[in-house]
Amino acid sequence: MSTPDSAPREPLRIGNASGFYGDRFTALTEMLTGGPLDVLTGDYLAELTMLILGRDRLKDPARGYAGTFLRQLEDGLGLARERGVALVTNAGGLNPAGLADAVRELSERVGVPARVAHVEGDDLLGEGNWGEGVLTADAYLGGAGIAACLRAGADVVVTGRVADAALVSGCAAAHFGWADDDWDRLAGAVVAGHVLECGAQATGGNYAFFVRDGIDVRHPGFPLAEIAADGSSVVTKHPGTGGAVTVGTVTAQLLYETAGPRYPGPDVTARLDSVRLSQAGPDRVRIEGVRGEPRPGTLKVGLTRLGGFRNEVTFVLTGLDVPAKAALVQEQMEAALARPGVRRPREVSWSLVRTDRMDADVQEEAGALLRLVVRDPDESVVGRAVSGPAVELALASYPGFHVTAPPSRGAPYGVFEAAYVSAEAVPHVAVLPDGTRVDVSFSGPAPSPNREPARPVPRAPRQRESPRTRRAPLGLVAGARSGDKGGSANIGVWARDADPDIHAWLCDTLTVDRLRELLPETRQLDVTRHHLPNLAALNFVIDGILGAGVASQHRFDPQAKALGEWLRARHLDIPEVFLP
Repeated sequence: MSTPDSAPREPLRIGNASGFYGDRFTALTEMLTGGPLDVLTGDYLAELTMLILGRDRLKDPARGYAGTFLRQLEDGLGLARERGVALVTNAGGLNPAGLADAVRELSERVGVPARVAHVEGDDLLGEGNWGEGVLTADAYLGGAGIAACLRAGADVVVTGRVADAALVSGCAAAHFGWADDDWDRLAGAVVAGHVLECGAQATGGNYAFFVRDGIDVRHPGFPLAEIAADGSSVVTKHPGTGGAVTVGTVTAQLLYETAGPRYPGPDVTARLDSVRLSQAGPDRVRIEGVRGEPRPGTLKVGLTRLGGFRNEVTFVLTGLDVPAKAALVQEQMEAALARPGVRRPREVSWSLVRTDRMDADVQEEAGALLRLVVRDPDESVVGRAVSGPAVELALASYPGFHVTAPPSRGAPYGVFEAAYVSAEAVPHVAVLPDGTRVDVSFSGPAPSPNREPARPVPRAPRQRESPRTRRAPLGLVAGARSGDKGGSANIGVWARDADPDIHAWLCDTLTVDRLRELLPETRQLDVTRHHLPNLAALNFVIDGILGAGVASQHRFDPQAKALGEWLRARHLDIPEVFLP
């Protein structure tokens, strides 16, 4: 990587090879062999991952990192060094120093010399009174530590909990010699990093219009960004790989797990309402115009703890009289949970999922599912005390009785919470390849530049020629992407092909009240709507829909990944001129 005094002007090519712990194992090799790169990043951490690593660390203090990365390096380290590609990953999780040592050991074992550095300071478990049962407490650091390691010549940089986009912003800052207050450039890199961080979601994976656009997503390639010295970028993928990079696929990822126009992070606050996208060629999308503002003076701290134990029994109800069958078994189970000497679980919930249809040709299509979910701090209260009585009903309940799984013990579930601390109170240390420790901690908030708010790209006026409407699914005219943020979820909705008339109709029609009508599960929750006109999009944040976070498995769809697709499947009166 370059030093600040010799900062190059040519673009920096940064790829991604992992969007989560468990992503495609071969992606690291595919990205290293598929085309030229300067840096390859890997994002392994999420709220659920931190809980998993926390439980691993309880069993063995030497663990707490994503071992998959080490296995990928068996072949990948040699490929990276042959091609001069730096590797930057947050796979260090709760133990970046431990993973860095393991990479050094692997380097010696496979005979591939590599300069390994790591970043630490995010682990705050012993630094505060976080409450009872907290397993992990990690601040979301920025890219300064990564930049310091790369400037010192590191070939592999291992971090713990950094903001996902910091994997990219730190590399770009090192390469171009950006200062901490190069807000617009840093914001551009953060936006590029947000597009890359979830891997193949930027190349057609999970894309709402994959059928209409004919995108082959059987084996999509992973994305890369060509970042310029001014912070603008082009998102693309290696030649010949599957999937596609379009304005639509990039828009979908930009809306993923975001909220309002301001996207605050530990490096910079990026203005999502300033982002401009354009198709710059086949599988090439240009991102430009990104405005940045100073980073906040606080850092988010992700807290995970064990919330208790849960169990689930799913009864299959087949054929006729489904409501009566559901009522019968529910009454029987409620009586069993209330019998003398048995403590009822703290939480008991029932849901009837009508997957059945009449006169079905296949037995499974004739079945509905009745789910019983119980939670309690005591494992014994939700174990055989629940599943045993369920099985005892096998010959004494509704006709056709069966369940989807055998009796089970209670399984632990987790809780995620977010706290905020002064950024100046959090250590941020780069441990260079030679062992030198460099303090890159937050030095205090910078003054906000005096500038006008970001102005959206002008759109053509809405056409109103035809008042005729037809009842049809929203998804015919709008895409959606949804995801989790702690106990909340977001649904980003954008006009098909960024059509300004469809966008204007969405703004008029898809209000908070209308969203609550379409998604009844949101009726009692706080919902906030944000407008992103440059992306022809609306973004809804639904507070509390995921309970205590993904690890608590509060909903049938615990990470809200399909919430947007449910919305697209709902029917509205849509102007016929917009419909295919």
